[in-house]
Amino acid sequence: MPKSKVRKKTDYTINTASRTPVKVKAGPSGVLYQTFMFGFMLVGLAWLLVYYLGASNSTSGFGAEGKPLHWMNQLGSWNLLIGFGLGVVGLLMTMGWR
Repeated sequence: MPKSKVRKKTDYTINTASRTPVKVKAGPSGVLYQTFMFGFMLVGLAWLLVYYLGASNSTSGFGAEGKPLHWMNQLGSWNLLIGFGLGVVGLLMTMGWR
C-alpha cells in the first residue's frame, strides 16, 4: 500500500500590527471617586446594621414609638432595598476604578 503524502503545515505568523501597545489616556481614579465608592459601600453596610440592631420592632428599642429611629422602623422592608442599593452602587463604581 502506498504511503500518503505528508503535508507541510504553514507556520502561524503573528500579526505585528495587533501587538502594538495601546496608550491609556486616563490616569488613575481620583481620591474623590474612591471616597465616594467606598463611602457608598460603607453607608449601605451601616444602614443595614443600624436597621437590624437599632430599629427593630421591639417596644423598648430605638425604633419604638417616639424614639430616634422610629422613622426607620416605619420603612420596614424598604430598609433592605436602601442598604443593599447603596452597597451595589459602590460595587458598580469599582468597575470604573483605575
